[in-house]
Amino acid sequence: MSTSLTITEANTFTITHAKYLSSKIKTDLKRIQRLYGRPSDKVIDEYEAEAIAILKAGYLQTVTYGFQRDGKWVEPTLVYNAADVAGWTAPDDDPGRIRPRADTTGASFTSYLTYTPAWLNLTVAERDSFEQGLPFQRTDAPTPGINGYLIQDRTYSAGGQSLSRSSVRSL
Repeated sequence: MSTSLTITEANTFTITHAKYLSSKIKTDLKRIQRLYGRPSDKVIDEYEAEAIAILKAGYLQTVTYGFQRDGKWVEPTLVYNAADVAGWTAPDDDPGRIRPRADTTGASFTSYLTYTPAWLNLTVAERDSFEQGLPFQRTDAPTPGINGYLIQDRTYSAGGQSLSRSSVRSL
C-alpha cells in the first residue's frame, strides 16, 4: 500500500502585499534621506505610491533609486528586481544597512524604472490610462551605467512576489 500527499498553494498578490513591499523601499529611502539629506519626504511618498501601483499591476521589472554623477549610478544607490516566487518561499529581510559616508558631491538623486513584458503588451491607450493614476510620469531614457559594482544584499517578499535589493558599491 502506498500513500501520497499533495499540497496546493495559491498565492494571490494583493494591494496589501504591494503596500508591504513598497514600505520596505520607503524605509530604505528614508534611511538614505537621514544619511544624505535626499530625497525629500514628498519625493519618497511619490516613489512609494508609484511602487504600490506598479507592483500590484505586475508591471515592475526593476527600479533604481539613488545618486547619479556624470550619467552613472554611484553609492548609495539601490536597485530592486521584482520576481514571482510562486512555489517557493523567499526570505523577507528587514530594510536598512545603507552605508554612510559615501561621496555624493556633485551627484543628483533620481530614479530609473524598467517594465515587465506585461507592460509592454499594453496598448498605448492602456499605458496612458494607467500612468494617469501615478504621482508622476516617467520619460524614456537610456539605461545609466554604474560607477562601481552591485552587491545583492536584501530580499523582501510577500504574496508570492519578491524584491531583490542590490546596492551600488564604490570600487
